[in-house]
Amino acid sequence: MRAAAARRGESFLDELRLFAEFGAKTGVAVEDDIPYYTNAYWTAGQRRAHSLHEISYRACFKPQLPAFFIGRLTQPGETVCDPFMGRGTTALEAALMGRRPVGSDANPLSLMLTRPRLRPPTIEDIAARLDAAPWGSGEIERDDLLAFYHDETLRQICALRRYLLARAQAGALDAVDEWIRMVALNRLTGHSPGFFSVYTMPPNQAVSVKAQLKINARRGQAPPPRDIAALILKKSRALLAGGAPPLAAEPRLAVADAARLDHLEAGCVDLVVTSPPFLDVVDYRADNWLRNWFAGVGQDRIVLSQLRAPEDWSAMTRGVFEEFARVVRRGGHVVYEVGEVRGGALPLERLVWRALEGLPFARLGVLVNQQSFTKTSNCWGVDNNAKGVNSNRAVIARRL
Repeated sequence: MRAAAARRGESFLDELRLFAEFGAKTGVAVEDDIPYYTNAYWTAGQRRAHSLHEISYRACFKPQLPAFFIGRLTQPGETVCDPFMGRGTTALEAALMGRRPVGSDANPLSLMLTRPRLRPPTIEDIAARLDAAPWGSGEIERDDLLAFYHDETLRQICALRRYLLARAQAGALDAVDEWIRMVALNRLTGHSPGFFSVYTMPPNQAVSVKAQLKINARRGQAPPPRDIAALILKKSRALLAGGAPPLAAEPRLAVADAARLDHLEAGCVDLVVTSPPFLDVVDYRADNWLRNWFAGVGQDRIVLSQLRAPEDWSAMTRGVFEEFARVVRRGGHVVYEVGEVRGGALPLERLVWRALEGLPFARLGVLVNQQSFTKTSNCWGVDNNAKGVNSNRAVIARRL
């Protein structure tokens, strides 16, 4: 098996060298003894993936990234893991491709966003539950949120929040409730009438109340009334348009530190595709403050790594790979995507490369996926091709 796995890794590198699916040849270079394979390996299109992926979250990668590696480094039925799960892109893509998804994140919101889409309910069950929800019992719990919502809209949000929290406390929260909560978490704020709020920043984060009041004043806007149930049902139909994932092995998800995957036994993982927090680029606690409120997640329950010093980030990566050495089977692979930070001045992939020294992994190389634009730039008023993250950098290693 170890020899076959090694051949799989070598054939994968050969495929990278010869890759020309989008018309360009792969650039191969060695820098600081690290082999780099540079090309456009997957489409730059943002919406050319399954409809279930259309859930927003800060700093998430495209579904095409895990799909590229899952399809080449695993077989159907094998286990794919993501211990920095975020919105669940790797887990969902693994399920859609007939693999067993296992995943975790230190943030409880991650499970709330991921689990419902792996086993989605029917649109009929969602509609029936929305019809039965106690919408008339809502009382405004936070006056400051009127910066985002019409008072009638906020009453609906508070009614739904109270209903879901009560169901959860009673142990009665089921798959339909979890789906409705997931969709609501992703409709709380945004920049179109499909969201519960007045116009605000992109839906993968919530600005502060003070910042929203400034947006309202600058635009001369007031929050309009929204029909919460109708918006949840509309978004549910869009998410379910592509169908449900195939019924493969039961997913295994947990709230866990990536360096302590106690819910996984030794050698059970065939492939890891993940992306850790990139130093101090994203403040997940601040960005998710409104989602945390709706879901009843206290800030003190979230233990996240937000590291500023490269040496601390390297130490975190070392600890994570020590745990990968336990859970990844011999011959299995790890894809550790680190993007590009500080304008490329700090090559995180080199920190990862050095952090693996002495661990039971063969370091195969760094895949650099280059793309010519970033969709998010338009939301922030930035011209395409001028600013933003335009590349993925992934360290690829094989368990010895």
